[in-house]
Amino acid sequence: MSISTFFGCRISVPPLVKPSARNAAAPCSGGSLVIECSSRPNKKATAHHMKTRPRKSQPWDIKRKPTVYPPLPNLPPDWTFVSPVSGDGNVEVASSIASSEQAPSTSE
Repeated sequence: MSISTFFGCRISVPPLVKPSARNAAAPCSGGSLVIECSSRPNKKATAHHMKTRPRKSQPWDIKRKPTVYPPLPNLPPDWTFVSPVSGDGNVEVASSIASSEQAPSTSE
């Protein structure tokens, strides 16, 4: 199947140039077609953020260390960690606490 039958019209294709006739300084594209989608392509998000991120250029800023925050306080006693690996004891306690906190149902 030829290109002209595929597109439904006559297409003229330039003849291939022999390798010996090519100029050695000219870039070789391997005979493939180069398609450009835009004349001014945009950067993707990460590339844009990396290019426009603030840089530490001042000596005082380069020597600056990260902020050290005080440790977080302990959790209140109402909060408990429940892990499914530790066993059924914690799960039963958590389910009994949850059931006791629900509003009692009124039956008449």
